[in-house]
Amino acid sequence: MKHIVYHEPEKCWVGEQQKICYTTREEAEAAALIAEHDYGAPKLAVYKCEYGDHWHLSSSRK
Repeated sequence: MKHIVYHEPEKCWVGEQQKICYTTREEAEAAALIAEHDYGAPKLAVYKCEYGDHWHLSSSRK
């Protein structure tokens, strides 16, 4: 019997929504490229979180 393990990414509150936290800018940029390529997401920007030492993705430039 196989066990399915789900990974829940770390998130933090930004405004009124929770956003996934990325440890480095490079990790966030890679996630943005994967979202664009694999899921057809619009071009995503990355930005440093003002509430912690991590990065987020945004569909609008900050």
